[in-house]
Amino acid sequence: MMKKIIVVFVMGIILFSLGGCSKEETLKDGYYTARMDGYDHEGWQEFVTMVVSNGEIVTVEYNAKASSGFIKSWDIAYMRMMNPIQGTYPNNYTRRYAASFLESQSSEDIDVVSGASRSGANFKLLTAALLEKAKAGDSSVAIVPYPS
Repeated sequence: MMKKIIVVFVMGIILFSLGGCSKEETLKDGYYTARMDGYDHEGWQEFVTMVVSNGEIVTVEYNAKASSGFIKSWDIAYMRMMNPIQGTYPNNYTRRYAASFLESQSSEDIDVVSGASRSGANFKLLTAALLEKAKAGDSSVAIVPYPS
């Protein structure tokens, strides 16, 4: 009887240790980038970069660029046009999305910014792709298709 209890106890410990400590979910240290596949109807291509250190996301940058390389959050004219209509602008919402991702360490728990919901949906797609790359330790650029 005592041998059966010991065997069951040892098997329980083995199963618990295999199930509870999955190394597949650990983020590999490195630099990761994801970008949308092409440019949207306004001529911007959104991208996210992140750095993982000691298995945690430590920096995140979210932005968009034009084919010329010009960065969306630097576009003062766009900001002046968008802010009164949407209540936000690229330099504001890109930082808010990045901060939310950095805090939650998850693409699922990102609060949508009112006035930038389409960018928020793209940001979630981009960060999900980044997390998959980081779990695999694959530093190649993730290309994410626009949603249909």
